[in-house]
Amino acid sequence: MAQKRSQLNEVRKIFTAYLDNKGLRKTPERFAILEEIYSYSGHFDVDQLYIKMKNKKYRVSRATVYNTLDLMVECDLVSKHQFGKNLAQYEKSYGFNQHDHVICTDCHKVVEFCDPRVQNIQEMVGKLLNFEIVHHSLNLYGICGDCRVKRDVETCDE
Repeated sequence: MAQKRSQLNEVRKIFTAYLDNKGLRKTPERFAILEEIYSYSGHFDVDQLYIKMKNKKYRVSRATVYNTLDLMVECDLVSKHQFGKNLAQYEKSYGFNQHDHVICTDCHKVVEFCDPRVQNIQEMVGKLLNFEIVHHSLNLYGICGDCRVKRDVETCDE
């Protein structure tokens, strides 16, 4: 719990400095959104975050949520992903290791994985092509086990 509080204090400092640097207002709503994001585990979309904020009686509009998320993406506190044709998904990014994603094309479930070989490939390609790789994104698409079972059951019913 103390580690979570420490992380939240750190992201608040980073966000405050970013807003100051850009000459933007430090509103309570922006910081409430930040805290809500850093209490999440996993991925979320704008509507999920907006509904969670409304259920907690925060007075925020969808526009405020969208705009605040954009600011947090700009200052690297939040990562934005576009998995296929789905709505954009977000996740907190400060203090979290690089990871990649496997996405189910049927139910759109997202599973994170980390494999050090991906990092090795990134370093090798950077050296080979004389690039300083600053980040990467790897998304693998397939059909999860649950959806394969559903498909098998539907096939048997026919």
